[in-house]
Amino acid sequence: MDMIKIQAVVAGAAAAVMAVITLVTDDDNHSNNHIPREPHVNRDYERELYMNRVLYSGNTHCINQIRMAPNAFLELCKALNASNLLRSTANVSIREQVLVFCHIIGHNVRFRVIGGRFHRSTETVHRYFKIVLQAILKLYKHVMKEPSNSTPPEISNSRRFYPYFKDCIGAIDGTHVRASVPLEIQGRFRGRKDGTTQNVLAAVTFDLRFSYVLAGWEGTAHDSRVLAYALSKPDGLNIPRGKYYLANAGYGIQNGIISPYRSVRYHLKEFGDRAPENEKELFNLRHSSLRTTAERAFGVLKKRFRVLDSEPFWSFGTQVDVGI
Repeated sequence: MDMIKIQAVVAGAAAAVMAVITLVTDDDNHSNNHIPREPHVNRDYERELYMNRVLYSGNTHCINQIRMAPNAFLELCKALNASNLLRSTANVSIREQVLVFCHIIGHNVRFRVIGGRFHRSTETVHRYFKIVLQAILKLYKHVMKEPSNSTPPEISNSRRFYPYFKDCIGAIDGTHVRASVPLEIQGRFRGRKDGTTQNVLAAVTFDLRFSYVLAGWEGTAHDSRVLAYALSKPDGLNIPRGKYYLANAGYGIQNGIISPYRSVRYHLKEFGDRAPENEKELFNLRHSSLRTTAERAFGVLKKRFRVLDSEPFWSFGTQVDVGI
């Protein structure tokens, strides 16, 4: 190929490149002429407007958004502030910090989604989520109060349960909460349900209040082992002398724990239309009626806070803290 032909090829290629650049530039200009730029947003105003809409559009709307009523939310903010656990900063108020946190645990919403809603960076949302989580954990002793030594009214006012369970102060049970852990240890966390879980132990009073929670055990851990650990800790599950909790048969025989008779009908559905035939069956039936309090409490909690029954997206340490 002679020099003239080479020059012609180079010139043609250059012309083609210039044509493509011109076409792209014209297309960008054309797009800019027809697609308006996003208008300037007063982010502080938008945040306040959204928070007020959540808190002051009625109890139902507020509960749907942050899983608690406005009064409960404001009391939580007040408690965190009064305890010096949270402070408003120059840019983020306590109200916004807690509202963001409640949104996330209520609906298992990703940080970037909440960031878009509140006009905050993902890093800012993540940082304040951790701050609020640690602050709420410090309220544990104020919120998780040991049950009274007196007979619960749910027992004393029932001829079915009193005086037979007069020294019972609550029920204990475990639940499996979804867990995300490294591949090399996933085998230890594959519990009764599909996927990986952590085994969470809780003590519940008969008015559906949690009095103790222990999270972080792998899904394969046996219930009796988790309970034994909770009872052995200096700051663990405390059972006053002469009192006891009800538990299912999986927790075995422990001091202060009463489980049902084995190999005897227990759940109501096992009885069908037939009444209990002996003292053990009668005891088991009444035991079951009381102990299901813990199951109901877990059910209410998981229904309200989807983060407990969804695939987590943060570190396992944070997953344990959220479980508590």
